[in-house]
Amino acid sequence: MSEEIIVNNSEVVEETKGGKVTFANEVIATIASLAASEVDGIANLNGTTFEGLTEKLGRKSYTKGVKVEVGTQEAAVDLAVTVKYGYKIHDVCTAVQNSVKTAIETMTGLKVVEVNVSVEGIQIEKEPKEPAPEPKEEVPPRVK
Repeated sequence: MSEEIIVNNSEVVEETKGGKVTFANEVIATIASLAASEVDGIANLNGTTFEGLTEKLGRKSYTKGVKVEVGTQEAAVDLAVTVKYGYKIHDVCTAVQNSVKTAIETMTGLKVVEVNVSVEGIQIEKEPKEPAPEPKEEVPPRVK
């Protein structure tokens, strides 16, 4: 079906009889990010300070905390994550690796050779504060 795959300026180019199919690195990183964030126990993906600033300015970064290296037929992914407190970290990370690998391979046909997960934090759920007691209405004195 495909004749040749070449790397062209951080894009994967696949030569087929009908033309070329390309995958930008951002596409692979977005697939990895969405697949990882769907795993139960993942609080969020951690990015750089710059990525945090752009997100605060209103631009959602789907590649935050994700680095990819794409070759001619293979891809490698590095993820930086925060795990929710109370989850088995090893199990969560294994689920992330499987989810990311399956998503990229299914959607692109690239072989994922490794998915490295770096746990950079634990998110502790804040206990809900008890509401402040409502002030009691002042009852006017019965006698003057």
